Order: sequence, then structure tokens, then C-alpha cells
Amino acid sequence: MTKTPETDFETFLKVDIRTGTVIEALEFPEARKPAYKLKIDFGNEIGIKKSSAQITGLYSPKELVGKQVAAVVNFPKRQIGPFMSEVLTLGFHNEEGHVSLFSPDHTIANGTRLL
Repeated sequence: MTKTPETDFETFLKVDIRTGTVIEALEFPEARKPAYKLKIDFGNEIGIKKSSAQITGLYSPKELVGKQVAAVVNFPKRQIGPFMSEVLTLGFHNEEGHVSLFSPDHTIANGTRLL
């Protein structure tokens, strides 16, 4: 059975990707792979959520605070060692295998949905 373009777009819309601002970034030494524990503010509707992110190759905790990012906010929570990750922070691997965060070029209201 071949899917129509409308069905494919409807599937895409089920993934809820929102903008948020990192308000806290801490080292996560208990993680198997180098990572940070993030607290991200997604505005009044969604609130503050936690995320574990393997982004230590390109970012320091200090430079992450205040940075806007994009994250999937409607996936199930995931236990990462002793930490419960509530959202999936999005990024792309560069040629060296480090993750570059997916973020807007201009300031966008926290909680704005990607369409």
C-alpha cells in the first residue's frame, strides 16, 4: 500500500517539535557517553523540561545557558542512568561526530511549534 503525501505529512505533524531556552546545563558524569543534563524552558503551556544531551564536543555548560534549542516534547520519557530525560533535544552530527544543536537563527517565543 502506497501512502499519499497527505498521510505522510500527518505522520510528521504527530512529532511535536518546540523551541525552548536552556536555563541550566550541568555535567553528567554518570552517563555512559559524555553528556550534559539540561533544563529547558518551553514556555507556559509546556513548562520546564529536562533532557540529557550528548553535546559535550562543541558546547560548554556555560555557553548553553540562554541558548535556544529545538526539542521533541511528546516522546515518552527515557531513563538515562540516574536521570529521567523528558524531551529529545535535536542536533546533527558533524564530520568529527560531534553534535551541533538545531536552533533558530532568531529569537522565537519559547514553546513555538515547528510547522
